[in-house]
Amino acid sequence: MNPASWWGQKVSDWLPKGKGAVPTDGHALAAGSGAATVKAERPAEVLDAAVVRKVLKPLQAVADSTVSEVEGGRRARAFAQWYAAASAQERRRACILMSERFAPDPQRIRQAREAYETAVGTAEEGVAEIRLRKALYSDRTRLLQRFAVFPEGMRFLVDLRAELLPQLKAEKRLLALDAELESLFSTWFDVAFLELRRISWDSPASLVEKLIQYEAVHDIKSWADVKNRLDSDRRCYGFFHARLPDEPLIFVEVAFTREIASNIVPLLDETAEAVDLKQATTAIFYSISNTQTGLKGISFGDSLIKRVVETLKADFPQLKTFATLSPIPGFRGWYRKNAARLLQELPDKHRRTLGRFIGFEPVTPEHIQAWLDQGPHLDAKCPGARWLLHCASRYLGHELEQGRPVDPVARFHLGNGARIENIHWMADPSAKGMQQSWGMMVNYLYDLKKLDRHRKMLGEGKIPLAGGVADLSL
Repeated sequence: MNPASWWGQKVSDWLPKGKGAVPTDGHALAAGSGAATVKAERPAEVLDAAVVRKVLKPLQAVADSTVSEVEGGRRARAFAQWYAAASAQERRRACILMSERFAPDPQRIRQAREAYETAVGTAEEGVAEIRLRKALYSDRTRLLQRFAVFPEGMRFLVDLRAELLPQLKAEKRLLALDAELESLFSTWFDVAFLELRRISWDSPASLVEKLIQYEAVHDIKSWADVKNRLDSDRRCYGFFHARLPDEPLIFVEVAFTREIASNIVPLLDETAEAVDLKQATTAIFYSISNTQTGLKGISFGDSLIKRVVETLKADFPQLKTFATLSPIPGFRGWYRKNAARLLQELPDKHRRTLGRFIGFEPVTPEHIQAWLDQGPHLDAKCPGARWLLHCASRYLGHELEQGRPVDPVARFHLGNGARIENIHWMADPSAKGMQQSWGMMVNYLYDLKKLDRHRKMLGEGKIPLAGGVADLSL
């Protein structure tokens, strides 16, 4: 599509319609026909022609295939500096221009695809495939690659995607730009290019501060808290990228114990004595946090756990068990949607027992919800606690969506080959733990000899469960 026709077809979509509308002819727009003075019927959709010219010209200069990568990177840095000071509207329009104006040529793609389909099975198939690949390479790809040339460019691109993600549902025109960024990041941030680094109390203060900032599972409340998590009987590891050298992309916190942990409180207790590493037999992964919103969809966690396990086994040969103590973040919302079904499926005997405990017969989901809203702190063997543990086992061990566990944390660990080992009542009595799952937590066990078997089971729609979890009932 030539520039003039693009102006007419694309920019006209952003300009007001009806009386007083700006002409949609490409040359008229390029000449600046007073668009800035026109009052729009839908102000949010108006695109000032001067803004378009101010943004499009430097973007075209960045993507110019006739200049060197160094010069392209210099131009990209200048644009990034402009973008940092731009208004929200200017940024949004810039992203739409990057997404639409620099797309692949559809006619070239169609011709290359037809040629490839004709060549399949012949001696020309390889050449046709190469031509199709070249046709799919867009000016947008070159544009984004130029931003990766200068040192701060990767930071710019990651932040750019983080800014895009919340807009995608309402602004479909940004989807192509998002997809292009995710595709590039999947290569640039491949684990082969990442460095596993230990983070300790002796690390630079600026790096320790990043842990406080990005901790997503159990909030770090103080410097004493973070010091406890980096103590001699703990380990913290993160993946780092050369272009983002001072920030972990993801990090995992590990505690050494003599058995699989069933409660998070002792692990976070700043006054607890350090565990003798010579006596430790178990490594507990109690917090895994991604730090970069802009890298959503890029998987680091499975490789991080594998690398950390290998490192720990080398440093501490006596370690035999590797497990997590994990939250169940999606349980409460799922329970509220499915409480009636779960109660209906309960055998009459157990339903009556639960009703007597709650104080209503016949018991209804509303009765149980009213009881739950009181914030019960009960013994794990009482009917109310057993009811919730039963529901949690159903949620974690049986509920699938498109063949995958519905809980995001379960999806991550089970996808890495772990199995559900145990569910613990009141393992996290914090406000966050209560809000997510009424305080329940779960162990995912990483049996290194059975990871592939567990992945295969999950692929067949069967969630790997330890016997104790499978048998949870009233």
